[in-house]
Amino acid sequence: MSETSARKLQRPPDHKVVTRRDFLGQGLIAGAAFAAGPTLLGLLGSSPAAAQAAAECGIATGGAGLIPFIAMDLGGGANTSGSNVLVGGPGGQLDFLDPEGYEKQGLPSGMFPTDPAQVNNELGLLFHADSPFLRGIQSKTAASTRANVNGVVFAARSANDTGNNPHNPMFGINKAGASGDLVSLIGSRSSDSGGRSQSPISMYDPAKRPTKVSDEDDARGLVDTGKLVDLLDEDAAVSVMSTIEQLSDLRVQRMTEDQMVKDLISCAYTQSADLVNRYGDPSLLDPTADLDIVGAGNSIFTANELNSSKNIKAAAAMKLTVNGFAGCSTIESGGYDYHDGTRATGEVRDFEAGVQMGAMLEYAARRSQPLVIYVFSDGSVGASNDIDNSGQGRGKFGWQGDNGGTASTFLLVYDPNGRPQLRDPNSQQIGYFRPSGSVETGAVRIASNVDLLAEAVVLNYMALHDDLGRFDQVLPSHGLGSGGDRDALIGLQPIRSMG
Repeated sequence: MSETSARKLQRPPDHKVVTRRDFLGQGLIAGAAFAAGPTLLGLLGSSPAAAQAAAECGIATGGAGLIPFIAMDLGGGANTSGSNVLVGGPGGQLDFLDPEGYEKQGLPSGMFPTDPAQVNNELGLLFHADSPFLRGIQSKTAASTRANVNGVVFAARSANDTGNNPHNPMFGINKAGASGDLVSLIGSRSSDSGGRSQSPISMYDPAKRPTKVSDEDDARGLVDTGKLVDLLDEDAAVSVMSTIEQLSDLRVQRMTEDQMVKDLISCAYTQSADLVNRYGDPSLLDPTADLDIVGAGNSIFTANELNSSKNIKAAAAMKLTVNGFAGCSTIESGGYDYHDGTRATGEVRDFEAGVQMGAMLEYAARRSQPLVIYVFSDGSVGASNDIDNSGQGRGKFGWQGDNGGTASTFLLVYDPNGRPQLRDPNSQQIGYFRPSGSVETGAVRIASNVDLLAEAVVLNYMALHDDLGRFDQVLPSHGLGSGGDRDALIGLQPIRSMG
């Protein structure tokens, strides 16, 4: 390497923070190709201290060991309560509302959950038996997968049809420790949160802004090893980089620059070699090259289903997140402001979302990995008095307008070791609805405060790891209280210990 190249590596022209990609782009590929000549090939080999070097340079392997987390941001104000997830009074999901309450939530009298035949408990969390979310989940999951799921519903209102709700908890989940081998956060939209709804300002970290991944091209693009792997096979490419690292170390040892610069140069080579070693084949990140996802007789999706932009978003997110390449993901889907007077439009949209939820749960099951899915929307809807008897309308009331008072959000948790257990018999539902079918805003502190709702999701995520002792440290300015007040916002027992 020339002295000019060394100076370029030490101090990029724009003085920005240096990443491994900066080093790759400033001569590493060219240097490696030159080093592949006959006079050097005999020297190639792996460094005996490679593992130690990787650890010292902070190279992640296998994710951060926390439960993968995927947020579903349904933009526009989707229905969750009653016609999908059951929400009841102070006694829980089956503390039944008045008839007018269920009618407001889109259910005619013959479909009230007071009839046991209208209640489904396959997922632990109770759904309406004809919930389109549930039907979509069932279409993509095995019964054995559904048997290892449980969930929590949060009765909490939010503003209607606006991205200004600070619903997205992803930065808080990352602060709790969730990270990935390649990137901490990904989102399907180029926004600060990766979705439509914002993140609470108290959680936001501009250094961790999500990387946009909405399809297979974006997934493959998370790693770019340049032309080195094209010129050499993967093993040789890693050996070239390892040798350059060793030669560079000899040069760095003779430099007088600050130790931080020396470490930066050395780690750039180490990280680049690790990048090629693990991800020289971009298909490792490609959901369309994964037979669990598509391409086989028992794949989760058909090739035609993956032509849907919504399904490929889900496929990319679950591929990267469940396998630990990303720490947590946001999937944003539009079209959930479906109050057009019919029921059919909303049923179709909700079924599509259920398909994505089911696909993610089934993929986690096939990979024997736990998974948390958090589903939220900006506001909700209220029903008309008109029945939609079309095939897709299914004999339910049409949706006639926004109604944030009927809103709720929910978590689904999959554990390959068995169904997660409730923290206590009444913890399946946090908060409750009035008999008239609207959120009781005085029930719990999160009921009318979306910032606190997002904090409660982080709290529940940390509780799943038996890590509540760090909550005040992770979110030092939280507003969830302490002791029994805070514990009343937790739904499930731990399924993984941070110890």
